[in-house]
Amino acid sequence: MLGRVVIMAALAVGGVMLSKKFKGNNGFGASSGIVETIEINVPVQTAYNQFTQFEDFPQFMKSVKEVRQLDEQHLHWRANVAGEEKEWDAEITEQIPDERIAWRSVTGVKNGGVVTFHKISDTVTRIALQMDYEPEGALETLGDALGAVRMEARANLANFKELLEQRGGETGAWRGKVEQH
Repeated sequence: MLGRVVIMAALAVGGVMLSKKFKGNNGFGASSGIVETIEINVPVQTAYNQFTQFEDFPQFMKSVKEVRQLDEQHLHWRANVAGEEKEWDAEITEQIPDERIAWRSVTGVKNGGVVTFHKISDTVTRIALQMDYEPEGALETLGDALGAVRMEARANLANFKELLEQRGGETGAWRGKVEQH
């Protein structure tokens, strides 16, 4: 039985790597991407305001140990990635209040993406997360092939929803704008 699991995992990794070779790379070496959405029962301004509280991310992102905001556009991340602690710096490349926050890593773990906020009604917001990332090594590539990043992103959004709906309001807000660059 274990032998079959190992063979299936090896085939999955090989298939993903071959697929990526034919598809191109979205700006990273051998990158992958995810898109996830969730509806939260709070106004768009509340959802956006809480999402700007980057240092609170460990409250709803289980693998994130720490996020430090270095300035208005730069963050330092420390997280558990495939069982290994990793650190990286990210730059906010665009931020429009109540609409979007885009980022890209500038050191360490290669990733980038955008979170958008959509008003469904006065009390319901849809959050859409689109992220590209580059798995490093066989374990991360295997986890990617098995959908681990997608599942984690989905769980993080569900945790954010639960946290915000239970709290009923944001813990703070940053309403500044970062021009796209």
